[in-house]
Amino acid sequence: MRIVLGVSGGVSAFKAVEVCRRLVDAGHRVTPVLTDAARRFVGVATFSALASDPVPSGLWEPLEGGIAHTRLGQAADAVVVAPATADLLARYAAGLADDLLTATLLATSAPVVVCPAMHTEMWEHPAVAENVATLRSRGVHVVPPESGRLAGGDEGTGRMAEPETIVAAVLAVLGSGPAPAGTHDAPSGAARTGDLSGREVVVSAGGTREAIDPVRVITNRSSGKQGHAIAEAAAARGARVTLVTASGLPAPAGVHTVRVESAAEMAAAMASAASDADVVVMAAAVADWRPKVSALQKVHGVPELVLEPTPDILAGLAASRRPGQVLVGFAAETEDVIERAKRKLEQKGVDLLVVNDVSAPGAGFEHDTNEVTILGADGTSTLVPLGSKRQVADSVLDAVVARLRPGTLDRGSGPGTPGAEERAGQARRGESR
Repeated sequence: MRIVLGVSGGVSAFKAVEVCRRLVDAGHRVTPVLTDAARRFVGVATFSALASDPVPSGLWEPLEGGIAHTRLGQAADAVVVAPATADLLARYAAGLADDLLTATLLATSAPVVVCPAMHTEMWEHPAVAENVATLRSRGVHVVPPESGRLAGGDEGTGRMAEPETIVAAVLAVLGSGPAPAGTHDAPSGAARTGDLSGREVVVSAGGTREAIDPVRVITNRSSGKQGHAIAEAAAARGARVTLVTASGLPAPAGVHTVRVESAAEMAAAMASAASDADVVVMAAAVADWRPKVSALQKVHGVPELVLEPTPDILAGLAASRRPGQVLVGFAAETEDVIERAKRKLEQKGVDLLVVNDVSAPGAGFEHDTNEVTILGADGTSTLVPLGSKRQVADSVLDAVVARLRPGTLDRGSGPGTPGAEERAGQARRGESR
């Protein structure tokens, strides 16, 4: 197959040489397209020697058989950009075509895979997050950056994915290989790409903290990793995602994030965000109790705590949800796991309940892996074996997609069937990071 390998101007451009070599070794015809900035980091001669075709000289030089950018775009079976800098992502999202690479991106109908690489502060900037979300909503595949050493000796998220990860993602998009584990947006099946496009998804994450005094809190062991993985996976599938999180984890790119701490704050934020949502996933581990009175000053000695229940957020969401909205709950158990989960499924009135045994090795709180059972109100039960939390997230969303009704939600209140009114763009509320 014909692959256009775009290279933009970042330090990680040297990794694109290995991407090129691996794609050629896999039997594909690779044409490298370098921006002017990329040529400052890596030589044209290197790519011309390793690739199937020499590096085109630029936008204004014709290729054999036609105009350079249209010829490349029309002939490509896939276009890969590695690295994709913040500048390149912005120009692509805005539809600019001021060099051969961006013109080729606009002139192709082939699948596009972008591999962002930049400093952590740039990757987390709202403008970059918005551009990434825009590209995802258009069906562009994103292989997110990894954490590690960055230019200038810094450490953090922003390091371009390794060549083997990128090549595996490209092969998955072309249908000639499975998606690599941990490659967030590389689909394991084409049907997943965009199957939540235009949908509004709200996800909660993390363990809430209930103040005893200004120093101490009641909380639990939840890291928020599973909820963040679900939010990221939903965005990769084209949804407009709001994440209400009590976790300190970085906000996923392209996801509208609302930070909360207590159960009361989460209840208010979820009630607001969920009112217009197609899907609500209550993945947070909300503290079950809170002090009835929180001291204004640090308590000295051993306090006598009087506890009261926190709000039942999931039950409140079930009671107020709109017709057609899919509601997902989570349950963390250590014994009689399935029996307890089935009772909770019935009591809470949700469509799906995701339950896991948090005492099992490698599953549950603080781990990067998880193993769950997805119970449906229709009596279905699906075991998701131990795997990454992103893999679990996609399994949960597969179950959600299977239960979504076609069309949009009825924006009226009370029971009934989904209406046919078109969804208007919803104004974003709260903090975006």
